Amino acid sequence: MFEPTAVYTPDPTRYESMRYVHSGDSGLQLPEVSLGLWHNFGDITPYAQMKEVVFTAFDNGITHFDLANNYGPEPGSAEKNFGRIMREYFPCHRDEMVISTKAGYEMWDGPYGRGGSRKYLLSSLDQSLERLGLDYVDIFYHHCMDPDTPVEESMGALAQAVNSGRAIYAGLSNYDGPTLEQAAAILDELHVPFVINQNRYNIFDRTIERNGLKETAKKLGKGLITFSPLEQGLLTDRYLNGIPADSRIAHDGRFLGEDALTDERMGQIRELNTIAQQRGQTLAEMALAWLLHDDAVTSVLVGASKPQQVLDDIAAMNNTDFTDEELRRIDEIAGA
Repeated sequence: MFEPTAVYTPDPTRYESMRYVHSGDSGLQLPEVSLGLWHNFGDITPYAQMKEVVFTAFDNGITHFDLANNYGPEPGSAEKNFGRIMREYFPCHRDEMVISTKAGYEMWDGPYGRGGSRKYLLSSLDQSLERLGLDYVDIFYHHCMDPDTPVEESMGALAQAVNSGRAIYAGLSNYDGPTLEQAAAILDELHVPFVINQNRYNIFDRTIERNGLKETAKKLGKGLITFSPLEQGLLTDRYLNGIPADSRIAHDGRFLGEDALTDERMGQIRELNTIAQQRGQTLAEMALAWLLHDDAVTSVLVGASKPQQVLDDIAAMNNTDFTDEELRRIDEIAGA
């Protein structure tokens, strides 16, 4: 498909230490740690930096790379930049990779640039494939529920994406339990391989425990991949002693502002950090391990702006066992 323009030789031992988990009852296996390209693969990030992050991920067994049409900044730039990396360095490794993208949130002006209509979803997928320089993606998600579009129409669009060969599997993102169940029934009837849900989930954010998504996904035999596992950096030691100059709060307040660091939240972070230290982990490692210990979770999506962050996240796999008392204390601290 691609003509290589540069030399990259992956680590030959890359599959030896990563664990791979079936996505629900499907045959698709995903690495326990996957790389999300939400924040750090837009045009404001140096290309060489993005390239090294992807190299480090793949060299350590991360085979799943997650995008969406609007990832950037600017929207579309993450797909474009990742597509360039694929074209220049991974032409011989496409079949070793699971590449996903999504459509649902606003991508372009007008009534056809957002939502769940057949027109938007299929048009967006075509645009994504062009930016990526790929013939197909492995997973195409509807990125969010759309109350203004019948679920049957949105699922029909996912079916068309798969039946046309532009996607191998269908996924749903940011759905709740009841809507997931409705959508899954339609996709089953259409014989569409729907294998995974993508939702926000971490020690602080338990929404999917309350809205039925986690329980329903497990009941239906569907995978669950979680994003924002570190709550935008709050579940790390970054803010224990103030706001670092190079932190997300300091230079990009779009998704995490200084007002998030309330006295109550800082108290929770310090208590959780104490438990992590007692376990011989950093707070970030424990937060990832807490997700990975859950048999409902297929994979954890991590973001990284530096290669070392990828390695630090993978280290969480080293200890995913928790005592009942540790789990109880974590729930108590988080107010779950």
